[in-house]
Amino acid sequence: MNPTSVKAKLTFPEDLVSQPVIARLALDHGVIANIRRANVEDHTGWIVCELTGTREALDSGVEWLTATGIKVDWLGGPVES
Repeated sequence: MNPTSVKAKLTFPEDLVSQPVIARLALDHGVIANIRRANVEDHTGWIVCELTGTREALDSGVEWLTATGIKVDWLGGPVES
């Protein structure tokens, strides 16, 4: 299947700021996050990124992110290669 890329802003609550969320997203779900901007502090953080993977991997990864407590805001349609 062809990979798809989407733009998203991920907002982290305080208890997840120090967790390896992006690494888990890649290792467990096969979704690569190309970080474009970020602001991470002791009590909160956000990342603007392109998420790339198969449609199934993206669906699984985003479902996991939201279930974990990370807010996912979409920033437009698919990224064209």
